[in-house]
Amino acid sequence: MSAAGPRPAARPGPDDLRRTFEAVPARAPGGDGSFAESWWGRAWVEALEDLSMDEERLARGRTYADGGHVAAVTVTPGRVIAYVHGSRPRPYRAELRLRTFSASDWEAFLDAVAARPGHLSALLGKEMPHSLVDTAGETGIRLLPTPGDLDPDCSCPDRGWPCKHVAALCYQTARLLDSDPFVLLLMRGRGERELLDELGRRNAEHSARERPAAPAMPSVAAGEALAERFLPPLPAPLPVPPHPGGPPPYPELPGGRDPLSLDHLASDAAARAHALLTTGEDPLAGLSTWQDAVRIAASRPTAGLTATTRALYRELAFATGRSPTDLARAVAAWRQGGAEGLTVLETPWDPPAGPFDRARPALAVAGFARFQPWRNHLTDTARTLQLRFGHDNRWYGYESDPGEDDWWPRGAPDTDPVGALRALRG
Repeated sequence: MSAAGPRPAARPGPDDLRRTFEAVPARAPGGDGSFAESWWGRAWVEALEDLSMDEERLARGRTYADGGHVAAVTVTPGRVIAYVHGSRPRPYRAELRLRTFSASDWEAFLDAVAARPGHLSALLGKEMPHSLVDTAGETGIRLLPTPGDLDPDCSCPDRGWPCKHVAALCYQTARLLDSDPFVLLLMRGRGERELLDELGRRNAEHSARERPAAPAMPSVAAGEALAERFLPPLPAPLPVPPHPGGPPPYPELPGGRDPLSLDHLASDAAARAHALLTTGEDPLAGLSTWQDAVRIAASRPTAGLTATTRALYRELAFATGRSPTDLARAVAAWRQGGAEGLTVLETPWDPPAGPFDRARPALAVAGFARFQPWRNHLTDTARTLQLRFGHDNRWYGYESDPGEDDWWPRGAPDTDPVGALRALRG
């Protein structure tokens, strides 16, 4: 966790003009002392501190915000409201009113953003360009509060400007701006969806105005246009390479996908494409999304779960709605018997009379303990060993810790239950 603590989570309101952010717990002691992470969050704090007339109340408010005394914060155009827990049992209602922009202010702001595509890209990435906040030179307006913009209010008896409860709300607002700079624009009067729709429209109009006119298409005589033409034959297809090609190296980017996992997935896709080119068939086309995810995970090296393998397991489990433990168990079943091994793990069934019925007498003759049948399962009385009968007429071994109903595939499948059990027991 950074020095500024966890970012507040926003709950969407009934429309684009109301956002509620959940309370942030108290910050851990230590850190670099800065309250906000982003430059615009710190600029908000500096602007408020410059406008305040009471440094002692600011310090008390910062302590309240650090200590997690500010409850959920609701932001609407021109207002930031929250309950702040002070020295009394009942919290105080703190409110910070901020002057909203006029229609002409918004016109200037939107035109400035639309004129520079980099501004729109930064806002879409939850970044605030310096030129839109630091000075009024580009837009003619200031996003950060200036004298006359702010009107604090609190239900406490303190008439300070601001009181410590509103000061705590001001500091907590810096965390909101850290997580989403659109909060500052909402405070000034407009919601994110409305702004993005309008900026997209203006950006398209601006690009169309700057795009040079297309040259006039030369005219063609009707007789020439309708004349019969003969196209040359297509060139012969390129020869199929003897082996699938390797993927390019993937860079390791902050917040990006693990490059080794991407390399593994790209290599797998190349192998399937090569098989399709050489045979005309995809050998894995019949697999479900879950089966394919298990197959991909099972193709990783078996000598321990490296950091790369763990990252791949987490991503595949998340993509299929399973847990990493579910995926690890399924991988063990796939390595035991492929797609049929996975079916044996996940789908009990009722085998017909025949090999399943003859299994228990054969195990008894071989000197193994008594096994209890259930559907296609045979489980020993200690509930530590189990055989499962597959649709391929093979027996698959499973083990569990004593007293636990946590079965994991072990050993190699065998058409003989005695052989499968002996392989299971080493």
